[in-house]
Amino acid sequence: MPAGARCSFSQQTIGVTFLRYFAFSVARGGLVAFLWFACIVGFSRAQTTVSLSDAAGTVDAWSALSVLADPTFQKNAAQIFAQRDRFAPPTTKPSTLGVRPDAVWVRIPFQVDSNSDGKWVLDVNYPPIQSVDFYLFENDAQIDRAQAGSLRPFETRPLQSRTHAWPLQLVAGKQYVALMRFETAGAMVAPITFSKPAAFHAAATREQMLQGILGGIALCLLVYSLAQWVNLREALFLKYAVLISGSMLFSLLQFGIGKQFLWTNNNWLELHAAGISSLMAMCGSFLFNEQVLAEPGYKNKLSRLFRIGAWATAVLGVVYCLDLFSTRTLAMFIAIFGILPSVLGVPKAAQRALRGDRVGIALLLAWSAYIIATLIIIGVIRGAIPANFWTQHAFQMGATFDMFAFMYVLGQRTKSIRIVAQRASLERDALRSLAITDPLTGLVNRRGLTEILGAASSRATPTSLLAVYMIDVDGFKPVNDEYGHETGDVLLKQLAQRLRENVRFSDVTSRLGGDEFVVLAEGLKSEQQVYELGAKLLAVCDDAFDANGHRVRIGLSIGYAVGPHDSRNPVHLMQMADTAMYAGKRAGKRQLLRAGSVVVEPDLRAKA
Repeated sequence: MPAGARCSFSQQTIGVTFLRYFAFSVARGGLVAFLWFACIVGFSRAQTTVSLSDAAGTVDAWSALSVLADPTFQKNAAQIFAQRDRFAPPTTKPSTLGVRPDAVWVRIPFQVDSNSDGKWVLDVNYPPIQSVDFYLFENDAQIDRAQAGSLRPFETRPLQSRTHAWPLQLVAGKQYVALMRFETAGAMVAPITFSKPAAFHAAATREQMLQGILGGIALCLLVYSLAQWVNLREALFLKYAVLISGSMLFSLLQFGIGKQFLWTNNNWLELHAAGISSLMAMCGSFLFNEQVLAEPGYKNKLSRLFRIGAWATAVLGVVYCLDLFSTRTLAMFIAIFGILPSVLGVPKAAQRALRGDRVGIALLLAWSAYIIATLIIIGVIRGAIPANFWTQHAFQMGATFDMFAFMYVLGQRTKSIRIVAQRASLERDALRSLAITDPLTGLVNRRGLTEILGAASSRATPTSLLAVYMIDVDGFKPVNDEYGHETGDVLLKQLAQRLRENVRFSDVTSRLGGDEFVVLAEGLKSEQQVYELGAKLLAVCDDAFDANGHRVRIGLSIGYAVGPHDSRNPVHLMQMADTAMYAGKRAGKRQLLRAGSVVVEPDLRAKA
């Protein structure tokens, strides 16, 4: 089997194996979840009174809870308390009452252990509940009351916490009835517990720590994505930022952090945050998925569907902010279409995963986590799945997993951008090198020399001289005529190599064309040093050359000019050096002459 075929087969095998494992994992996870929920749902409701023992620390109140609907929204606590016989156990799963169009009264009879100190906290651990009224009864008489809820002033809460909590000072051995009235436009999730103050504060601290960690991760990723967008101008990072912002806003609302610290008494934002955050995340998902799944030449109905979905979601968000339809209507829309961006992208991502594409695999993992988390939170909202720590945090954990998976996708995108930029830089450098390099000798050509000389002449000073050596080969034409142009080319390449070997690393050796060369030397300290370097160049032809098996001898005529003494003008320096070189050829060749000089040094005349 060819190597390419083996590679393709291996990638496809990896992709198929992953998809099979993915399907198996989802099925297995679904079965485990079903059995888990079945066990939870199957608990006994035989207990009709909650017993508060200090040793327990925290006691779940759901086992003794019963409910009564108030569609009129008009009944008071005394009226409801008198209808205790009409209360019935909830038909929903534990700690959630589903989405209700009416007000709901909750009744919880409880008894304080005779050894208790009587200090307890009654807590409803679902911050988005808009209105919660607490009433405490003893022997059919109301002895205490309090109000809480996300739409009520934060400072009026019995406890300044993110949840709706009520401190109780009870008498050991006595029986009480807690009566609560819930009213909200969204989900009526009601995890109700009695806790000792220490246990309540410990749990609150743990939750704040968890929110700090998850929120900090999201914030760091948001800042990173915005910074990358500013630096790279890559739209994918901005789309990722929109997606993260939606998830962050939803978590701030869902867990009460926004109400507690950010928009404490802004009821408009409290009412609209859930809808705005959901639409932001949905719009960001449409945009992000469309670009990530796009490939060269990828223009089809799916891409247009993603863009239409993003525009529709954005328009819907504006309409919602204008209060042209209710939160309840929007919640139904999100419940139906919220996972659409992920569902639409699954076939394309699966195709890429089958090819062994890691981006496709990452997308499938992210979407699977998102879809499962979304289904869980919808189940909790609808009252079909129990509300507990794991189900209440399912969406936040799924969103955090999504962020990391999508960050991996962004990392791959950044890598591809860097590779393209490096390739472009190499190609640009190669083209520039070709443009300023002599193809035969590899030396700098006339164009490159002009650029270098212009910059070098401006840097020349009386203590840092610039020498320009114009070099012409003596006796090159006879070699060409006798042995041919191929031998002549070999000779020129050997001469170029000798010139390079006899100058400093910082000096520039150039071929203008034919048998004309130029050497530029910067930073020379004296005219004597200029002359000595010229003499060294003149001597490179003292030894014969072996060109294509032919032993040949040539010489050099060199004219030079010194900047800034002779001129600061680069063109003038070249002209002066050229004039000196031709003067040397007329004076007998194989000579070194400075611009403006007609005197040939005796030692060099003898050598020539």
